[in-house]
Amino acid sequence: MDVRQIRPTDHEDAAMVTAIAEARLAVSHGDVPVGAVVLINEEVVAQRHNERELTSDPCAHAEILALRDAAQRNGFWRLDTATVVVTLEPCAMCAGAMVNARVKRLVFGAADAKAGATGSLYNLCADPRLNHEVEVVALVRASECAALLSEFFALKRTPSNG
Repeated sequence: MDVRQIRPTDHEDAAMVTAIAEARLAVSHGDVPVGAVVLINEEVVAQRHNERELTSDPCAHAEILALRDAAQRNGFWRLDTATVVVTLEPCAMCAGAMVNARVKRLVFGAADAKAGATGSLYNLCADPRLNHEVEVVALVRASECAALLSEFFALKRTPSNG
């Protein structure tokens, strides 16, 4: 992963704690435990978790849902002062949405070697060919975030859970 190691602010670290709590909510309806929080002027304006299984919507990733809520609350699609805090490195869809929303900063927890598009496989947030770049802060509370995912998938693999 070729992402500069930048320390999160205290507000971003606190938002990651909230994102982790959101991620835990996803498990109650069988969704992968990913949580996202959107900060504007250091204030939480949106917080969501994955809802793909719950809603049968392939686009219901925590980041997309939180971006939608933040834009609605903001009254405008452009989120150029926003920081998105998410427990798992965003996929191409979510990273692309952040670029399109002109998000200022992304803070993520666990890296995603299989689908990560902000440093692991690709880095859509720092591609100069695109119309906007998003500052990325990687691996904040990474072990806590990764543990949520590991526990979820370990339970999925046990014989009693199919």
